[in-house]
Amino acid sequence: MASTGTLVLGIGNTLLTDEGAGIHALNLLQAEYPDIPNLTYLDGGTLSFSLATWIEDHDQLIVFDAAELQQPTGTVTALIGAEMDRFLGASKRSAHEVGLLDLIDIARLTDSLPERRALIGIQAAEFGWGMQPCEAVRQALPEAVDAACKLIELWNDIDLGHGMSVS
Repeated sequence: MASTGTLVLGIGNTLLTDEGAGIHALNLLQAEYPDIPNLTYLDGGTLSFSLATWIEDHDQLIVFDAAELQQPTGTVTALIGAEMDRFLGASKRSAHEVGLLDLIDIARLTDSLPERRALIGIQAAEFGWGMQPCEAVRQALPEAVDAACKLIELWNDIDLGHGMSVS
């Protein structure tokens, strides 16, 4: 396997208000930082097994997604490594055709699971028809981007101006 750096994967459906939070965060990160070396941006939509090859081709993975964090709407949480795995394992349902856990399991079975991996979850509230997330989720997008930038800085020893600590 030829590693190509960090895959930033946004998942969700931008036709269902807050369900599209992961895609909106991905687009914001890409707009603000279009030229980070060894970084691949990928709109994963509502997921499919074809994304497994993208994951196995990278040695680092950051996923943006709307998540049920049992927190107030717009809360952003970065779940890193095993913490991400535990969260996905406890979450038994997905609005997506293929769950993120399925993709992580495929990567684990093929011995290509990135050691450095994180899920940046944004607490959603609304899932009706609409192209934009609710106000609280929209306001949380820069915080999600900041969390991703901190991981990128930490994992790649580069300075994007976000500091080195991740909460």
